[in-house]
Amino acid sequence: MTLAPKPSLELTFLGSGNAFAGDRYWSSFVLNRRYLFDAPPTLLPHLNKLRIPTLDIAAVFISHFHADHFFGLPFLYLDYEHLSNRTGDLVIVGPPRVQEVVEKVADLGFSGLTRGRQSYRRIYLEAQAGQEGTAADLPFRAITVEQNSKSAPDCLGYKVNVGGRILSYTGDTVMCDGVRELARDADVLVIDCSCWRDPCPHHMSFEELRRFRKEVPPQTTFVLTHLDTGAPPPLDMEGMIVAEDFATIRL
Repeated sequence: MTLAPKPSLELTFLGSGNAFAGDRYWSSFVLNRRYLFDAPPTLLPHLNKLRIPTLDIAAVFISHFHADHFFGLPFLYLDYEHLSNRTGDLVIVGPPRVQEVVEKVADLGFSGLTRGRQSYRRIYLEAQAGQEGTAADLPFRAITVEQNSKSAPDCLGYKVNVGGRILSYTGDTVMCDGVRELARDADVLVIDCSCWRDPCPHHMSFEELRRFRKEVPPQTTFVLTHLDTGAPPPLDMEGMIVAEDFATIRL
C-alpha cells in the first residue's frame, strides 16, 4: 500500500522582528497562504508585497494584545469594507475579550468602521487555555504561555493540525510549561527568540533555545522569530531556522 504524501507546511513571514527591532519588521507569518498568525501594523503593504490577496486570509490567530501583534486588523477591516469587498466569513481567534478589544481599536482608528452594514461576517473565537476548536477548517488548540507582563496578562500559543502535521506557534513568552507543551509532537515550532545574547525579562533568548533544542526530538524544526536587531549568532545545531522578513519556508 502506498502511503499518501504528508501535506506541506508553507510559512511566509511578513516580518520577523520584535517590537524594538530597527532592522526587521514586526513578526507575523501566513501558513499555507490562508492562515495568519498575528497582525502587525504593516499587515496590508506586506501582504501586497508578497502577493497574498487579503481575501485569501480565512482565519487570524492573535497571540496577545500588544500593538505589534494586532494593530493591523483595523486596516484589514478597512480593506474588506472599501476595497476588496469581502463576502466570506473571517474567523479571528484570540485571548479572552478578543472581540471587545479588537472592535474597540478598529473604531478608535476609523470611527464607525465596525458599526456599519458589513458585507461579511467577523466570527470571533475567544480561546481559553487548553481549548480546542476549528477556525476555517483548521483544527487548533490554544495553550497558555507566560510573558510576565502586566500589559499583556493573557498570552496564548497555538498548536494547529494541517492534515496530520502539527505546527505550533508560541507567540511572545518566557520559557514555561506552555512552550514545552507546544513543542510536544510538533513538526514545526515557530518560537520567540527576542534576544540574541543577554537574557530577556519577558521573552526567550538564543542561549535558552539552544539548550531547549536538546530536549526536543530532532524531527521538530525550530523557526526562530520575534528577533532582536543585528545578525544572529552562528547556528551550530541542526533543525533551527532563523526567520527573515518576506521569506517563505517550506517544510
